[in-house]
Amino acid sequence: AVSQESKGQLFQEDDVETQFGQVHCTMKGVPKGSRPVIMTFHDIGLNYKSCFNPLFSHEDMQEIMRHFAVCHVDAPGQHEGASTLSTEYTYPSMDQLSETLPELNHPDKVEGLVLININARAESVIDSLTHKVEEIQNNPDLIATYRNHITNDVNQSNLAQFFKSYQSRRGLEIERPVPGRNINARTLQCPALLVVGDSSPAVEAVVESNAKLNPTQTTLLKMADCGGLPQVSQPGKLTEAFKYFIQGMGYMSSASMTRLVRSRTASGSSIASCDSSRSRSHANDHQPAREHTDVSMENVSNSTVDQTVVVSSSKTEDVC
Repeated sequence: AVSQESKGQLFQEDDVETQFGQVHCTMKGVPKGSRPVIMTFHDIGLNYKSCFNPLFSHEDMQEIMRHFAVCHVDAPGQHEGASTLSTEYTYPSMDQLSETLPELNHPDKVEGLVLININARAESVIDSLTHKVEEIQNNPDLIATYRNHITNDVNQSNLAQFFKSYQSRRGLEIERPVPGRNINARTLQCPALLVVGDSSPAVEAVVESNAKLNPTQTTLLKMADCGGLPQVSQPGKLTEAFKYFIQGMGYMSSASMTRLVRSRTASGSSIASCDSSRSRSHANDHQPAREHTDVSMENVSNSTVDQTVVVSSSKTEDVC
């Protein structure tokens, strides 16, 4: 374990042994009493730094960081400076990867999920390549930066194994619960915020996934002016949405949110909307799923669970 301090905040890095190999974990901050811990899991070709640093380093995110500890998890062999995995090592499947994170297999320990570019279906190689081509066409500068990162900073052998595992994943096999018909349908059991950029190739998959989730527990956020990496291209707007989501679970006072809005307005930062006056939905009101194209959104119903918040880039997500 390596403990360091950055910007006055303690963080610790450690390689944690699991039944499917080592996962690299970086803990920032100290868990605070009974409050949940924010846990992140990155996308393919990235690690926690390249996937989430722009978001968690953003000035508006620091208020959240003062309230919650954050645990960033890197998949086996994907962290910065990772050695090439042994030829005797069998890379875990997506299901097995989820087992390295116990909370993901125990819904009662998860209080909320923020899922970026979620795709509940298994994705073919053709689909994946098509999406990558579209993303390159829509965001050439950003893609060039990340292509350089993947080429120079990521262990190519390890990445190939991770990608192969992802391409072999199963669909999530979830469906929307309908009162009087399939009320016990297999679906996410906690509040979820689905995030996608309005020009992302993942829009269709995210909308389709949203249709399979409980509308009283789910909010779909389409972010304007960004593609497949909203946490990189629009970290301020995503932070605002995340704060509303956390507030909906009963954390962080409304006064704190008001100060945030005033601060951002005074600094001249652009906010798509700061109108939080829309009424909150109730857990028993079966209505169409909510969809918003700005950062102002209805808060999700309170969960009775009080243990873990998971923030995930969801191409590698396999939870229900």
